[in-house]
Amino acid sequence: MTIVIIGAGLAGAKAAETLREEGYTGRVVLIGAEQELPYERPPLSKGYLQGTAELGSVYVHDAAWYEDKGVELRLGVAAAAIDRDAREVVLADGSREPYESLLLATGATPRPLPVPGTDLAGVHYLRTIADSQALRAAFAHGGEVVIAGAGWIGLETAAAARLAGCEVTVVEPDPAPLYRVLGPEVGRVFQALHERHGVRFRFGAAVTGLRGDSTVREAVLSTGDVLRADEVVVGIGVTPNVELARSAGLEVADGVVTDASLRTSDPAIWAAGDLAESFNPLLGRRVRVEHWANALNGGPAAARAMLGREVVYDRVPYFYSDQFELGMEFSGDITGHDEVVYRGSVERLEFIAFWLRGGSVVAGMNVNVWDVVGDVQALIRAGRSVDVKRLSDPEVPLDQV
Repeated sequence: MTIVIIGAGLAGAKAAETLREEGYTGRVVLIGAEQELPYERPPLSKGYLQGTAELGSVYVHDAAWYEDKGVELRLGVAAAAIDRDAREVVLADGSREPYESLLLATGATPRPLPVPGTDLAGVHYLRTIADSQALRAAFAHGGEVVIAGAGWIGLETAAAARLAGCEVTVVEPDPAPLYRVLGPEVGRVFQALHERHGVRFRFGAAVTGLRGDSTVREAVLSTGDVLRADEVVVGIGVTPNVELARSAGLEVADGVVTDASLRTSDPAIWAAGDLAESFNPLLGRRVRVEHWANALNGGPAAARAMLGREVVYDRVPYFYSDQFELGMEFSGDITGHDEVVYRGSVERLEFIAFWLRGGSVVAGMNVNVWDVVGDVQALIRAGRSVDVKRLSDPEVPLDQV
């Protein structure tokens, strides 16, 4: 028996690890388009980009692990097609890998900035080790950095650039950072943090063009303003890599559609990580989660399901970020919230923010307050109305709200 995993990132590597831990003794083939061993992406915009973490820390396992566990690596070659009738993966080099079960973990690709001038040197995206290395080198020179997008990648690269001594301007069409993820009220906490560290924001504007000879020198905004730009970072979201699945005839919507066990419309194929749009029983709908924890946990869940274990993947969405002196963890989904409640001091950046819908907690973010994620997620899972006064009182333990 052979299990093939397409996508040698965190989800794929953790799926392979879980297969062996669960006692699977058949072939495991891990296919990746990059030459790199499977690695984790968060350090690329955090510790490694800032120079506080070594490159070796990003890898899921060293090369010896794959050999010891009998996981066959096919790196540097992309999967070109899935032959569902023959149950074979066709690789770009013309070779084929047969499978009894197949896991798609192909991740996502940064959304390109659709304006003239993006082919100039000095225009950066951040997804791979090579991207992070290029940004580290660019920030080391100082100069003016323009960042398109005030999402997580935009803000984390802004922090890294400022810590390296660059002048930074973040351009964002929405009225606040992280507007669609956290809402305007909490987003402005991040705005204030960055402004204290010298980051400039241009809200209500978009980058409409880049100018220079062979290297970018200016960013043109929708307002008509022109910003000096020695480097430009594009952080306007990602697009799930669904082309392989779509061409194979699998059901695709915002991502590759799966049930609660991460099985796709083909009973021999599962999907996990950034590209999977999976039914989450806790939320009562399909969701596609692009964050590290979803790859970390989704890969193992899919592996267990492929082995016939009973799997219901209903985890609370979770992610974390580190920017300047702010460390945070976020759990849940703010969709449809009608109230934000704080516990602690927003001014001192030691607080928990709760998003409520109809009196129930649907999301929570702890900022420089640690070891509370379990309690926050328990409130989300409970799905019951809470006493807001007790919720906001730091003297009341969260498990007694």
